[in-house]
Amino acid sequence: MKRRLAIGILTGAFLGIFCIVGVGLRIGFAGNELFLFSMWYNRVVMGLVIGLAGGLQVVDSKYNVYVRGLLLGLVVSAAVTFTSELRDLPSFAAGVAYGVIIDWVATRYS
Repeated sequence: MKRRLAIGILTGAFLGIFCIVGVGLRIGFAGNELFLFSMWYNRVVMGLVIGLAGGLQVVDSKYNVYVRGLLLGLVVSAAVTFTSELRDLPSFAAGVAYGVIIDWVATRYS
């Protein structure tokens, strides 16, 4: 469990860097530092949540890791999307995809 949690958090932090770059290129870096940090932090929290959810069985099939990652990515990404008044919808979609990636990486390497 400790290994999965660490992998989830580190993967989320790493993918959060891509979020900072993507969002920054879309809305600009200057004047948006707090928003960019919140996007990165959201991905770290996503890694934490997914790292803790290793025993969660959403569907009874080999695709559980993908469905679980998609659902948790959706839930965690919705938090920053709604609180930012839908400021950046592409990052919401990226967050859903990142949820799948984080869960796959955490499951594969833990």
